[in-house]
Amino acid sequence: MGYRVVIVGATGNVGHEMLNILAERQFPVKDIAVLASRRSLGTEVSFGDKTLKTEDLDTFDFAGWDMALFAIGSEATEKYAPRAAKAGCIVIDNSSLYRYDPDVPLVVPEVNPEAVEDYAKKNIIANPNCSTAQMVVALKPLHDRARIKRVVVSTYQSVSGAGKDGVDELWDQTKSIYNPVDNKPAEKFTKQIAFNVIPHIDSFMEDGQTKEEWKMVVETKKIIDPSIKVTATCVRVPVFVGHSEAINIEFEDHLDEDEARDILREAPGLMVIDKREDGGYVTPVECVGDFATFISRIRQDSTIENGLNLWCVSDNLRKGAALNAVQIAETLGNRVLKKG
Repeated sequence: MGYRVVIVGATGNVGHEMLNILAERQFPVKDIAVLASRRSLGTEVSFGDKTLKTEDLDTFDFAGWDMALFAIGSEATEKYAPRAAKAGCIVIDNSSLYRYDPDVPLVVPEVNPEAVEDYAKKNIIANPNCSTAQMVVALKPLHDRARIKRVVVSTYQSVSGAGKDGVDELWDQTKSIYNPVDNKPAEKFTKQIAFNVIPHIDSFMEDGQTKEEWKMVVETKKIIDPSIKVTATCVRVPVFVGHSEAINIEFEDHLDEDEARDILREAPGLMVIDKREDGGYVTPVECVGDFATFISRIRQDSTIENGLNLWCVSDNLRKGAALNAVQIAETLGNRVLKKG
């Protein structure tokens, strides 16, 4: 018993992480295929103690495969995901293409695992935006207790959220600061990212929001509750891996910080490290490679009647992307396919 699994985009950062996490979590894989574009054909990738060669996405036949984890951009996904879904292979998509489609469930397994059962309308399940994924894991158990009215979130998002080019640009610019003859102007980002912060992720919309900020609003509503009001400011920071968020929450009912801390400690997918002393909180460097979403700085907001503040940190390549996709695969297996 086991699943026949396809990784689409196996040579990218998220594809690599998907393979690592499938192996680490001992996902019941019967067969695995790793796909890439023609220019990466034959590239070797690791899966546990195995070395796999990438196959051509253009010519691959998805018939007979149980699920395909997609880690390619929206444009390529639009071409290949329907092909896989039509062949009977359930697509778990990491791009933004299907997140807002009412016929496609948007799933964070700690929050709305039952939604995977709605996959059959299009044979596709969507993975949320990285910044949304970690936030809703923290919000859901608090919402269940005291009903959230409004969320104000400011994000501090690492360059790996922009892919390998973003990581390379931070690395090259940082080195060039110390070598003035080696100028590295902004290419991937709109301004210098080294030793700087940029209040701009994705494209601007007519109302002044960026697309990244809009995603956090609509995805939170779709995953948890459409009545929650959300406003976001998304900022790119010179950190390689790990997204951080300062979250202010207004509730319908009173929830004190001690009870909130206890609730979050018991909630799935969360790790609370919250000591009111030097270093008694988690930073992005410490979350890299971990499955958990970390919560720190839990405290009452005295400026509103029922308010809390908290600090939320997670490895964006894991919970924000690859880990959540694998957790969706696990949930799909346990609830629907039952081959594991």
